[in-house]
Amino acid sequence: MTRPRKVYLVDFACYKPPPEIMCPKEMFMDRSKKAKFFSEENLSFQKRILERSGLGEKTYFPEALLREPPNPCMGEARKEAEMVMFGAIDDLLAKTGVKAKDIGILVVNCSLFNPTPSLSAMIVNHYKLWGNIPSYNLGGMGCSAGLISIDLAKQLLQRVHPNSYALVVTMENLTLNWYTGNNRSMLVSNCIFRIGGAAILLSNRSSDRRRSKYQLLHTVRTHNGADDRSYSCAFQQEDAAQKTGVALSKHLMAIAGDALKTNITTLGPLVLPFSQLLLFFTALVARKVLKMNIIKPYVPDFKRAFEHFCVHAGGAAVLEEIEKRLELSEWHMEPSRMTLYRFGNTSSSSLWYELAYCEAKGRIRKGDRTWQIAFGSGFKCNSAVWRALKTIHPAELNKPWMDEIHEFPVDVPKLATINA
Repeated sequence: MTRPRKVYLVDFACYKPPPEIMCPKEMFMDRSKKAKFFSEENLSFQKRILERSGLGEKTYFPEALLREPPNPCMGEARKEAEMVMFGAIDDLLAKTGVKAKDIGILVVNCSLFNPTPSLSAMIVNHYKLWGNIPSYNLGGMGCSAGLISIDLAKQLLQRVHPNSYALVVTMENLTLNWYTGNNRSMLVSNCIFRIGGAAILLSNRSSDRRRSKYQLLHTVRTHNGADDRSYSCAFQQEDAAQKTGVALSKHLMAIAGDALKTNITTLGPLVLPFSQLLLFFTALVARKVLKMNIIKPYVPDFKRAFEHFCVHAGGAAVLEEIEKRLELSEWHMEPSRMTLYRFGNTSSSSLWYELAYCEAKGRIRKGDRTWQIAFGSGFKCNSAVWRALKTIHPAELNKPWMDEIHEFPVDVPKLATINA
């Protein structure tokens, strides 16, 4: 009776923006030039970043920023938030048949846009949710906040609210966060972040097990914010001209690697088979106790623990680093690379576009385990592990991939090839 309740993922929906706000690279550069914010050197810099970003020609950008002249304002930012949130939630409720009044917990995360009333209040108002609903609005937690939201919803479902549905909405908002200065460490975000969002319906009702897609097995959160270098590697601030942006450190990849190492040290014993744990422990003892430094640290084979990997599509460099560190194949990285190519970096929602890709390709079989890995400012690395409760048939799906999944995968040159 004291055992935590099982948490099921009934279904999820990823928002697919309208074609009117599709933003090819040439259009992005054209609008950036006409805005007259950037020097010629930094326009060329942004063009080079775009060419190496791993993004394709069909990503989406806020309507307010595509106008001539651009119109970034609070009203337009609210419109973007409503479009993404309500679009994803409407799709999710239609897929599951759950009514808005049935939702017992609401968790929303958006890192850079935190209006008053909050985004969670906007959802409560729009869908007329119950006045006593526990609602949470997470801000400032970066691209890994989606899994923090899942972890929070899990704890509430397991310990506090029996027989409940939890709605998790994960997104980012770009309208007020387009950097208009000339600090290059802040210009990278302009080039890779795009519109996107997802809505996820979780349940702790045993009666929902049969119709749910996945069961949540583990969530592991790592926060290296006590280290000053990690804390400041993705930092929102003003530049010398008092223009606000998010500065990305040149040490970001090394810091992400350290956070990943810490995270998998906790996750490994929960998911790896005994043979992999034994090899890892033997190598560790040889290096640390017996001082046999000629022995390389053993990297566990996580392919023995998971069938599918959803790595946050933060950029081409992030994906290549994780592929190398975890020794994954191109097949394992395909959902992440294709998500980056088709939708860009949609921040905390990218993991759900990746899982949707796996489903649309018919890869998810009953019993399969999926590892979602996300990185965020602070610096954080968070993981979630799901087990498929049934085989997912592509014919059952709709947005965001199904009308074009036959076009993927496409060939996306790696950074090493581009630099050569």
